Amino acid sequence: MTAPPARAPLLLGVRHHGPGSARAVRAALAAARPAAVLVEGPAEADALAGLAADPDMRPPVALLAHAADDPGRAAFWPFAAFSPEWTALRWALDVGVPVRFADLPAAHTLAADPTWGDGDEDADDAAPAPDPLAELARAAGHEDPERWWEDAVELREGGGADPLAPFEALAEAMTVLRERHGSAVRPRDLVREAHMRLRLRAARKEFGDRIVVVCGAWHVPALALRTTVAADRALLKGLPKVRTELTWVPWTHRRLARRSGYGAGITAPGWYGHLFAAPDRPVERWMTRAAGLLREADHPVSTAHVIEAVRLAEGLAALRGRPRPGLDETTDAVRAVLCGGSDVSLGLVRDRLVIGDDLGEVPAGAPAVPLQRDLTRLQKSLRLKPEADGRDLDLDLRGGTDAARSRLLHRLRLLGVDWGEPAPGRSGTGTFREGWRLSWQPELHVRVAEAGVWGTTVESAATARAAFLARTADTLREVTDLAERCLLAGLGDALPAVLGALADRAALDTDAARLADALPALARALRYGDVRGTDTAALAGVALGVAERICVGLPAACAGLAPAAAEAMRDRLDAVHTAIALLPDPKPDPGTEPDPKPGSGSDPGPGPGPGPAPDPPSEADAVPGPGLLSDRWAGTLRRLAGGERVAGVVRGRAARTLFDGGLAGTRETGRTMGLALSPAVPPAEAAAWIDGFAGGAGGGLPLVHDERLFALLDAWLGAVPDEVFPAVLPLLRRTFGGYDPGVRRALGELAARGPGAAVPAAAAPGFAAEPDAARADAVLPLLRLVLGPEVPA
Repeated sequence: MTAPPARAPLLLGVRHHGPGSARAVRAALAAARPAAVLVEGPAEADALAGLAADPDMRPPVALLAHAADDPGRAAFWPFAAFSPEWTALRWALDVGVPVRFADLPAAHTLAADPTWGDGDEDADDAAPAPDPLAELARAAGHEDPERWWEDAVELREGGGADPLAPFEALAEAMTVLRERHGSAVRPRDLVREAHMRLRLRAARKEFGDRIVVVCGAWHVPALALRTTVAADRALLKGLPKVRTELTWVPWTHRRLARRSGYGAGITAPGWYGHLFAAPDRPVERWMTRAAGLLREADHPVSTAHVIEAVRLAEGLAALRGRPRPGLDETTDAVRAVLCGGSDVSLGLVRDRLVIGDDLGEVPAGAPAVPLQRDLTRLQKSLRLKPEADGRDLDLDLRGGTDAARSRLLHRLRLLGVDWGEPAPGRSGTGTFREGWRLSWQPELHVRVAEAGVWGTTVESAATARAAFLARTADTLREVTDLAERCLLAGLGDALPAVLGALADRAALDTDAARLADALPALARALRYGDVRGTDTAALAGVALGVAERICVGLPAACAGLAPAAAEAMRDRLDAVHTAIALLPDPKPDPGTEPDPKPGSGSDPGPGPGPGPAPDPPSEADAVPGPGLLSDRWAGTLRRLAGGERVAGVVRGRAARTLFDGGLAGTRETGRTMGLALSPAVPPAEAAAWIDGFAGGAGGGLPLVHDERLFALLDAWLGAVPDEVFPAVLPLLRRTFGGYDPGVRRALGELAARGPGAAVPAAAAPGFAAEPDAARADAVLPLLRLVLGPEVPA
């Protein structure tokens, strides 16, 4: 059987990612039976074309090109199953016809200025680039270009008697448009079209005239233009060029819905994919899929709903003069019938079906940097499949697989590959549980390529990058954060370099505020290292040194602060107090004595002034000595609480911290409060003190749950003279007005009960006057089972 005469070369102008165009291309190729096919795409991708026929290749996928020396300079050429270019590529491979990519090489595209060819914005007479789709729709009497194109192309049933006729009509229309808007054609397009003509000439010389070119419809008149080889080469002369690497990478429907690559973003990739894949009755099949999705979300949708939705969509199409129901009609029918008029339920259909979360797959044989291959191996061994749809992952760090997953995700974050984000509220300091939110996006392939300069495996690359970051860090806090991240990532080989930089910077940094900013990360790193079984002895030494320097330098750093700086210092005080509680106490040097115990009466006194003397030890206020570092920190808090030059908000927070920790008794704290809020104290300073004592982190919840604290404030407030109360009221409103409504309501209920409600917990109903030692000891066997045999008997 002889082939029919072809209109050679055959130029098939299409709209990128159009299912109607894809069906028409398939029919035209089957009718023309060309000797070779040229497809719009970077010319260097010829060697990768054969991978499109691999059984493991599943669109949506994209050609990724990046500069070999600068992987961050990259570009994508995406393809979906319903893309005309992908249809042509697969048809050629399936029937054994040679296929080539004809567009400008990526080596030139990546080397050019990103704004190259967009026109001279400074020229007053610069014509805007035309929108061919809008021009054709306007000529046909339609205001909505998308709707006109859907009616004219995407919803057409079959290609008619002559499958080539639609392409000839479209080429004729584009020729008229280019003649009318010739001055507005972008220089970038002229260069690309010159290269396509050269590739077409080379193909005709190799395969004869029976060539089919599949490209954007806008380029068809330019490819049919008769020019000389010298003229086309002149347009390409002098173009910048870089060495590039190309590969196939997975793409997503959600990413197709954005303007990416060559600007061919579409609004409904899931709907277009359905139109292309449905063998018949696309509306009925679409409604069935929508009903199934809504049923999975526990929406009451029946078969009768589906039938009525189909009838409504067809009726709307008839009323609106459309050949078949389009996306607008099916969406209106889904909203009215399947969703009961709810836009919330419709949002689920739009997100999951109209757009979709399809993630393509690429065969293992596709070119990739070594780091990408190691990452793929780890993903398979740890059973962490990349997914476009975000999902939550809860890890138990006591398990081998979950611990390895945690290390992988933390190492990738060190490399700038943010596949996973720590889930807020799922992890606690020093706990064995960790939460992540995973979402794989195509751009991460570029990040992996960029990170390939650090090593060939994820572990070696993360180690090298951590060492580099340690050398180039500008602040102590950056190094402490890096030490924590290395422990989380299990990068033991990077710790010597990081700890060395940490020790050097900690020894040279004399700013107590910067040291206070750095200590919390060190404390967390020690706790995380303990959970993961990491040796953190060296890190503990640095952390203890930083903590002791904070104890020495913090009182002076808190003197004479402006209000904003004082607020920040209060937050640092809270963070340091929490961090010190996590640090191990150092062993005292031989021949030295620890700082005097807080509350013992031998404390040298706070700050430059003597301050109020602590209460004599009593049975109610007795405090056990917690350890050397804790003693020093308690002494620092006392100096802050009584320092005359220390900002009021810091003094108030220090007094509150001493009280909460049992380091200052009720009488001592009450006396401190009375002095800080006496009539002789300026109102602004008094307001800052009460804000530091009762405001800040945690709001008023401690007042609700700590009856001693409530009683303390209640007793002070009840002792305020009537003539002074109007001056005190604004101070209280400033602090208590920031509490949540529920907290204010609970405090009001406590106050309404009267003075008897605020009593020590030991005297509250349901509590004995003294602890029951026997009942307390009964929990020790269970604690030993949970925490281990090291719990003392």
